[in-house]
Amino acid sequence: MKWFARPAPADIWDEPIQGPIGDIEAADRIRNICQAARAIAEAAGSSAPTGTRGRYERAARVAMEIAMKISDDLMRDDAVRRIVDLCMKADDIKTAQILSRAIQAGWIREAVQQDYPVLSQ
Repeated sequence: MKWFARPAPADIWDEPIQGPIGDIEAADRIRNICQAARAIAEAAGSSAPTGTRGRYERAARVAMEIAMKISDDLMRDDAVRRIVDLCMKADDIKTAQILSRAIQAGWIREAVQQDYPVLSQ
């Protein structure tokens, strides 16, 4: 019965951004994207269908695009660290390595390397 069927809710990363957003709103949006995509990333890391991998990649790409627009260095580094966590959940080590090199704050970079020693290679 399609009469009572609800449309599938859109993913948070597919929602358009209404106007320019500041650094705080951008960091909050990245945090929400990473939280929402965590289960998808874990499924993408295992033997999941290719649709799951595509959803994870879209979430990570949107989060990276938003992170590039953050002007505050520490906020950007924290946002990138969250994206690295998401990538590692999906076993996307190559992307996580690239992103971890972009982190400028030494203490955040050290925390990432401590959590994920494979990224320091």
